[in-house]
Amino acid sequence: MPDDRRHRFEQEALIHLTAVYNAAYRFTRREEDARDLTQETMLRAYRGFDRYTPGTNARAWLLKILYGEFVNRYHAARREPTASLDQLEERSLEVATSPTVQNREPRLPSTWTDAVIFDAVASLPDPFRETILLVDVEELTYEEAAYVMGCAVGTVRSRLFRARRALAVALGSYAREQGLLPRKVERS
Repeated sequence: MPDDRRHRFEQEALIHLTAVYNAAYRFTRREEDARDLTQETMLRAYRGFDRYTPGTNARAWLLKILYGEFVNRYHAARREPTASLDQLEERSLEVATSPTVQNREPRLPSTWTDAVIFDAVASLPDPFRETILLVDVEELTYEEAAYVMGCAVGTVRSRLFRARRALAVALGSYAREQGLLPRKVERS
């Protein structure tokens, strides 16, 4: 029976190895850490493969294991956010309610690079970054992301909303620096 288990693992879980590594890299932002995290995730998945329900979303199951391992290893050691959630919301509201933003057709300027977007996502507080990576990058449903993070669907929706608003702030600042949005007028 061990050969059957191994064969099922290869067929259902191992095919998601690249997705697991990519998610690990996005979470850790370091190749070495991503490799270690991926290896540990796949080892835990293989050891616990009898708990996997065949026919369900194996990728989401693997990402749940990855996320749990990430939280155990890295989350507690990460720095605290430099701004509170309320401060992030307040700044993002300024950008979102700006007449220039409201009347502009959304588009990604050709001067933007993947690095600018990657840095903006990386600067988000961990709960926001993790949520936006799972939903917008890994394309999990809200329900699957909630399963992966062990929280309610409403929490996923709230974090995603806040993450997107914080990205609007971060990318809005960059857009102003590039001359794509008018600079804020300082009041004396």
